[in-house]
Amino acid sequence: MGNIFSISISCDGILSGCWDCTVGQAAYPCMLKSNLHDLQTAIEELADQKNDVQRRVENAEQQQHLKRLDQVQRWISRVEAMEAKVSNLVRDKDNSTQKVEKLCKFGGGLFSNCKTQYKVGKKLTKLLVEVNTLQRRGVFEVVAERVPAAIVYERSTEPTVGMDSTFGKVWGYLEEEQVGIIGLYGMGGVGKTTLLTKINNNFLHTPNDFDLVIWIVVSKDLKLENIQDSIGEKTGCCDDTWKDKDHLRKAEDIFRVLKSKKFALLLDDIWERVDLAKIGVPIPDRQNTSKLVFKTRSEEVCSRMGAHKKIKVECLAWDRAWTLFQEKVGEETLYIHPDIPKLAEIVAKECDGLPLALITIGRAMACKKTPQEWNHAIQVLKRSASEFSEDFLIHKRRLIYCWVGEEILDEYDDITGAQNQGYDIIGTLVNACLLEGREDYVRMHDVIRDMAMWLACECGKAKENFLVHTGAHLIEAPDFEKWKGAKRMSLMANQIENLVEGSICPSLSTLFLTNNRLKMISEGFFQHMPSLRVLDLSENKGITHLPMGISKLQSLQYLNLSQTGIRDLPIELKALDKLKYLNLEFTSKLNMVPRNVISSFLMLRVLRMYDCGSSDDILFGGEEALVEELVCLKHLDVLTITIRCVSAFKRFFTSLNLLTCTQVLCLESFTFVSSLDISPLTNMKRLDILNICDCESMEDLKLDLVQDGAAAQVPNGPCNSITMIKSCFHSLQRVSVYECPKLKDLTWLIFAPNLVTIDIHDCPEMEQIINCGQLSKVEEVVEDLSSFAKLNNLILINLPQLKSIYANALPSPYLKTIVVFNCPQLRQLPLDSGASKRNIVIEGEEDWWNELEWEKEATRNDFLSSFRNLKL
Repeated sequence: MGNIFSISISCDGILSGCWDCTVGQAAYPCMLKSNLHDLQTAIEELADQKNDVQRRVENAEQQQHLKRLDQVQRWISRVEAMEAKVSNLVRDKDNSTQKVEKLCKFGGGLFSNCKTQYKVGKKLTKLLVEVNTLQRRGVFEVVAERVPAAIVYERSTEPTVGMDSTFGKVWGYLEEEQVGIIGLYGMGGVGKTTLLTKINNNFLHTPNDFDLVIWIVVSKDLKLENIQDSIGEKTGCCDDTWKDKDHLRKAEDIFRVLKSKKFALLLDDIWERVDLAKIGVPIPDRQNTSKLVFKTRSEEVCSRMGAHKKIKVECLAWDRAWTLFQEKVGEETLYIHPDIPKLAEIVAKECDGLPLALITIGRAMACKKTPQEWNHAIQVLKRSASEFSEDFLIHKRRLIYCWVGEEILDEYDDITGAQNQGYDIIGTLVNACLLEGREDYVRMHDVIRDMAMWLACECGKAKENFLVHTGAHLIEAPDFEKWKGAKRMSLMANQIENLVEGSICPSLSTLFLTNNRLKMISEGFFQHMPSLRVLDLSENKGITHLPMGISKLQSLQYLNLSQTGIRDLPIELKALDKLKYLNLEFTSKLNMVPRNVISSFLMLRVLRMYDCGSSDDILFGGEEALVEELVCLKHLDVLTITIRCVSAFKRFFTSLNLLTCTQVLCLESFTFVSSLDISPLTNMKRLDILNICDCESMEDLKLDLVQDGAAAQVPNGPCNSITMIKSCFHSLQRVSVYECPKLKDLTWLIFAPNLVTIDIHDCPEMEQIINCGQLSKVEEVVEDLSSFAKLNNLILINLPQLKSIYANALPSPYLKTIVVFNCPQLRQLPLDSGASKRNIVIEGEEDWWNELEWEKEATRNDFLSSFRNLKL
C-alpha cells in the first residue's frame, strides 16, 4: 500500500456548537420579544419611581426648606441617563420590533444570525438588569435633610410689626442669582436697622447655602481699616501679624478668604459709598452668588453703592402703627381707664406711622395712667405741630446765612466756602430724610419735628434752651420770664404788633420775629441781649423805625430787615461792627441811610440791597455816594443791588471787588437813556440774576466784545474784524426785562450759555428776542456758541409786536415751561419734534395756540398734550 496517513477530528465541538446554535435559534425568538417587552415595562416603572422621588424632593425643598441628599440626586441623574439609553435603543418602536422579528426567524447564515441574536439578546438582558438594579436602589426613606446654617451670630431685637411685606421682598431678592447688592433706605427712625437685624437672624432659622454672614456697623465716621479689622476677626484672618499689616495686605488676606466662600455682608448705617475693593471684599454678583445688604438714610448712597435693588422702608400703615403703639404702652395702662384707648389713638396718630416715634412716645406713655396725663400729651404734641407750620419752607441760602451768623460755618474765610459747606450739610440732611427738599427750599418732616419738640418739652434743660411759638396766633410776645434761659427763640408767623418790654437774656443767640405784624419795638427791648448773633425782623410791613437801643447788640452778625416798612436806618447801627450779613431787600419805603453807616460794617460779607429804597437818593449825594461806601467793604463776598442812575452805574463798574461779588443786579428807571453799553457786565463773573426794568427811553443794549485788540458790537456794527470770541456771561442764569417800551430785541442773550430763565414782560416794541440778521453775523465769529443749552423756562407776556423768538430750534434738553400771553403775532415756536419727548408744558391762550404754524402737522400733534390754556 502506498503511504498511508490518518486524520483524527473530534466532532464534539462541532456537534456542541451546532446543538447550541440550534437550541438558541429555537429559544431566542421568545427571549428577544420577552426581554424587549420587559425592558420597556421596567423603564416605565423606573420613570414613575423617579417622578415620585422627585416630587418628594421638591416638596421638601420648597415647603420645608430642606436640601436634597447627594445620593438621591446621583440616583436621579443615573435614572435620567438610563432613560436616554433605552430611548435611543427603542426610539423607533416599529423598526425595533421588525428587527427582533427578523432575528427570531430561521434562515440566513447560520453563524451570522446566531452571533447577532447573541449580541442583541445580551444587550437587552444587561439593560434589564441595570434597570432592575436602579429600581431596587431607588427606595429612599429620607430624600432631603436640613442644611447646617451659615456661620452667623444672632443679634438681639424686638418683635417687628408691619415689616413682613418688606422683609419678604428683601429675602426674595437674596434668593435671586442676578441680585447681588441690596440697599435699604429711608428716614431716620423708620425701622431700617430692625429690618436688617431680622434679615441677619433669619439666616439662622432658614436653610441656605451661605458659608458666612458678616454684620458690620459702619457709622458716619467711615474708617475702612476698622471695617477690615471687623471682617478679619470674623473670617479668621486675624493673627499675631494682623496688626502690623497695612490696609493693602489686610485687603489681600480678606479677599483670599472670601473669594472661595459664599458670604452675606450686612452693613449697618452707611452715610457714603464704601469701597469694597479697598476693603478686600469681592463684589457680589451672579457668578460668586454672594450678597451685600446695607442700610442708609440716603437713596443717593444706594446708587453710589451700585445697588441692584433699592428698597425704601416706609412708615407704617395705621393698623400696624396702632398695634405697635399698643404694644409699647401695654395693656395695663391702655385699659386702666375707659377713656384712655381713644386718647391713645389720638396720640398714636400724631406719630404718623414713624416707628421711632411710636416706640419712644409709647414707652413714655406707659406710665401715664390718667386721662389728664394723656390729654396733656395730646396738647403738647398738637401745639408742637402748630408751632411750626407743616408746609413752612425756608430757602436754603437763607438757612445757610443764619448758620454763618451763628458761627456754625466759621472755618472759611470767604462766604463761598461757607455756602458750599452749607449746601453740603443740607444735602446730607435731605438725603438722610431729615429734611425734605423742594428745589431751592427745604422743610423739616413734621413727624421728626413733632417728636423732637415733644421730647424737648419732657426734658427740662432742652425746654429752657429753645422757646418756639411759631404760627401760634400770638398777639403778644410770651411772658418775658420765659426768655431768661433761652438760647434760641422763634416767634415767626404770629400776629405780634408791639414789643414793649425788655428781658434779661444773657444767653439768647437767635431771635426770629419773621412774618408778624410788628409796628413798634421799644427803645429798651434789646438792652440786655449781649449774646444775640442772629436777628430776623423780615416780613413785617408795619414796622417803620428801629430803636436806637439796637446799638446794644454788639455781638450781632446777622440782621434781616427785608420786606419791612423801614423808612430810615438809625445812625446807631454803626455800633454793630461784627455784622457779617445785612439784608435790606424789598424795603421800598426806605428813603434815608445816614452817611458812613454802610461803610462802617467792615466785617460785612453779605449785603442784599435789591429793590432797596424808593429812589436813588437814599444817601445824601445819591447812589454815587452809596457806591463809594460799598467800595470800602473789603471783605464783601455777596452783593445784590438795584442801580437807578447811569453815573452810579459807571462808578460801580470801576471797582473790581464790586464786580466780583455782585450776584444780583437790577438796572431800573434809567431815564433819558436811549442806548446803554452793558459790556462791563461781562466782567461780573458771579452775576446770577440780571433785571432791566422801567427804562422808558432805552432802545438799545450794546455789547462791545474785545478779543486780541479787535472789537465787535452786538447787535449793531461790524463783526468781521475780530477773531473768534467766546461766550462771556457764563454765570448768568436768569434775565428779566420789564416795561422797556422801545427795546426791539435782546440778541446779546446768545452770549449767556447757562441761562435757566428768560422772562420778558410789557415791551410793546419787541419784535424779536434774538435778531435773526445779527445772529448770522455773530455765528461767523463766535467760538463754540451753545446758546440756551440749559434753558428751563421761557416767559413772554404782553409783547404785541413779537414775531420771532429764535431762528433755530431750542436745543435745551432741560426745557420745562414756555409761557406766552398776549403775543398775537408770534406764529412759530422754536421747537422741533424731538422736544415733545421732554414733557415740556406750553401755556398760552387757546386762540393763539390754534393759530400757531408748524413745519409738519405731526409735530403739532406731538405737542397737543403739552398745551395748557392760560387765563391771566
